[in-house]
Amino acid sequence: MSRIAILGAGAWGTALALSLARRGGHEIVLWAHSVPLAEQLSDMGENLPYLPGFTLPADVQVTSDLPGAIFEADILLCATPSQHLRGVISHIAPLLTRDQIVLSASKGLEEASYLRMSQVIASVTGNPCAVLSGPSFAQEVAQGYPTAIVVAAGIPTLAQTIQHEFSSPSLRIYTNDDVPGVELGGALKNVIALSSGVVHGLNLGHNSAAALITRGIAEMTRLAVACGGRRQTLAGLSGVGDLILTCTGNLSRNRSVGIELGKGRRLPDILSGLNGKVAEGVQSTTAALGLAARYGVEMPITEQMDAILHHNKAPKDAIRDLMSRPGRDE
Repeated sequence: MSRIAILGAGAWGTALALSLARRGGHEIVLWAHSVPLAEQLSDMGENLPYLPGFTLPADVQVTSDLPGAIFEADILLCATPSQHLRGVISHIAPLLTRDQIVLSASKGLEEASYLRMSQVIASVTGNPCAVLSGPSFAQEVAQGYPTAIVVAAGIPTLAQTIQHEFSSPSLRIYTNDDVPGVELGGALKNVIALSSGVVHGLNLGHNSAAALITRGIAEMTRLAVACGGRRQTLAGLSGVGDLILTCTGNLSRNRSVGIELGKGRRLPDILSGLNGKVAEGVQSTTAALGLAARYGVEMPITEQMDAILHHNKAPKDAIRDLMSRPGRDE
């Protein structure tokens, strides 16, 4: 039996706790940064702010004590927002033993450094690290709907360990050794999902949406390959799979933010309405452009999305500028 500490009691962390509990065979600890949230989860067994309607089994331990949560854990599953991951890992790094596995389930890029989550972890601790990504709405994982995702690690046996420990009748896990490709697919699709939402909010129809998704995967792939990823990885679960889900599904937080931007609402007002939930694409857009500049990669959709998010560009003007770019081969 493995002891798994899930760090982050948002929707995704809670859904993974439910999935692992259904699977059985593990001792599960769910850490919440907020003391009131930990107390509410312990008392009611339901995550009312982030994933209402699902009850955690009584044998899932909930705590706000971070050192206690990771004590003797075999796997530390990080499901915190990407911009908070460094702080959490830095806090626990002195307490880790060398054999504890750190598994990142956060889909984002660190805004200031442009680092992927595994790079953030490696900059703080030398523990073995893997990443989890793919098309997976938290609510559907919590409901036990069939879901397929991918775990990537530079060491094949490490990915196989996670595959064995997390796979269940409702969660199928594939392995991959392309860590940059898997992570960038998971982070960059959020940026394209924002723009897909903008298209929907502007009522521009299905042709526009299909074109944007297709050209979105093209620029995602260009950057991932420049950063050491493989083209075929972006054609898999963490690329095309997650992109389709996030650009078309009504449960997509990034798409929802984009829809409101397309309708003319201001970003601060939209984000305040998320009530503490995070749309990772907002910060990842800036980091993606930083990486693109570093490697000389053209990312026109990301550039226009950044202009909308951070420079008050009108969404209609952004679409016009995308459509009026010089012609080129596909």
